[in-house]
Amino acid sequence: MSRRITFEESLEHDDWGLIIDKHGRLKGLFIPDGANEDDVPDSIIQLCCSQFGIDIEEFYNDEDELPDVVH
Repeated sequence: MSRRITFEESLEHDDWGLIIDKHGRLKGLFIPDGANEDDVPDSIIQLCCSQFGIDIEEFYNDEDELPDVVH
């Protein structure tokens, strides 16, 4: 019998995590200690935009430059 671990227990100190509800909708983003929303890796931004319909502009403020291409 395998031991069940919590979400937090499964993460390393610098891991990011997506929180998805039972319907497959994105509920949130786990940000590791020492990081903030400005540090979200591009691959996570691209995944959120392409798979969950998140508006890319939600990841950038007026001072940030939007990437030319989002895959």
